[in-house]
Amino acid sequence: MLTACIGKNIRQFKIENVAKADIDLVTDIHIEQLQRLTKYLTVKLYKRNPKELKKNPEMTIDKRIYQLMKIRKNPKEALAELGHLDNVAALNLAFSEDFSGDRVFALMAGVTVMLSNSYNNQLEFYMLDDIDQQKLYNSARNLEIISWKLNNLKDENGNVLLLSNGYSANGVANYSYERVLSQMIIIQDMMAILISDSTNRTINKVVHGLASFFFIPV
Repeated sequence: MLTACIGKNIRQFKIENVAKADIDLVTDIHIEQLQRLTKYLTVKLYKRNPKELKKNPEMTIDKRIYQLMKIRKNPKEALAELGHLDNVAALNLAFSEDFSGDRVFALMAGVTVMLSNSYNNQLEFYMLDDIDQQKLYNSARNLEIISWKLNNLKDENGNVLLLSNGYSANGVANYSYERVLSQMIIIQDMMAILISDSTNRTINKVVHGLASFFFIPV
């Protein structure tokens, strides 16, 4: 089987790729990278917040990732554990002080469905498939809001709702969570610009100050 090498990754040649335009191949690669980053961020957050996983005694990190990949393939999959909420509603739930469930799962379920919706819930793209540049842009802004909320939202006792960035015992700063979210933001912004340029459609930008507190529909 023929293979093509891109950087350090070996990508297999697939006959169906003949039906793809360049932008479709680029989109597929970006979707794959988002999946990788979603899994990575999920693992990192659970390791930083083990008490969230313990809220469901039978749950493991691998099981959670399986659930996330399942709703990625079928975003309409019911999430009874989250009151059947997903996308932006699940993001709001994750940062609600009244929520007593698994905040990591609520957050990453919201992220997973939001990103899937920004690509029309498709895992691959072919010629004539259409993407909404505004959904891509809005999802990038929501990822910025998530980064802000992780660092700033606290409960009544002054503790952040979910641990992420911080300092080690010897005072070394850890911004690895912010870097992962930044990579996801760059992917979504890049795709929004590519789609906007290729379709001559305008992106309606939001006022960043106002967007710091409220998630935008995707």
